[in-house]
Amino acid sequence: MSKAPSPGFQPTHVVPRRGLPAWEAPDPARPTVPLDPLLPVELVERRGDWGYVRCSNGWGAWVDSRRLIAVPEDPPAVDGTGGTADPLPLLARAEQALADYRTAVRQLADGALDGEDFEDRTRGLRIGIVVDGESMWLYDPGEGRWVYGDGRRLATYATDRDVTGAQDAGHAPTRLVAPEGER
Repeated sequence: MSKAPSPGFQPTHVVPRRGLPAWEAPDPARPTVPLDPLLPVELVERRGDWGYVRCSNGWGAWVDSRRLIAVPEDPPAVDGTGGTADPLPLLARAEQALADYRTAVRQLADGALDGEDFEDRTRGLRIGIVVDGESMWLYDPGEGRWVYGDGRRLATYATDRDVTGAQDAGHAPTRLVAPEGER
């Protein structure tokens, strides 16, 4: 698994709303850290039901690819229909969440918090941002959704809410390439 930055990260799927177990290799005996709910990932390889996914930070893992939620190939339109007019309030909430986490980490490192206090201070704190040029994917924990923005407007990209009657969006293109170190 590579942890180097991943140039050209292009999300093709989202992790289901309850998260997803992950493995170091397509082998049930080699579990690793599970993936967070609604995390955008790029599916880079399939081997039967196994899928190798890469996250925006370059980290990768094997998952049950049948459980991934395909996203549209193109980001949603942000032409003013169904979009939030101003991305700045959501960005400010993300900045505050990061500042709160940074403060808790600093206090833990300085010994002002123990592990239990740190867990209490950070419980429920969620943040997620992917910036790629003018495109941005930002997690909105208040609404339980990822939004896509172009700097001017936001539009819902993926949500953890059940959408009744929704059809599968289809399968985003998958490049059949081996992960780093397995070529």
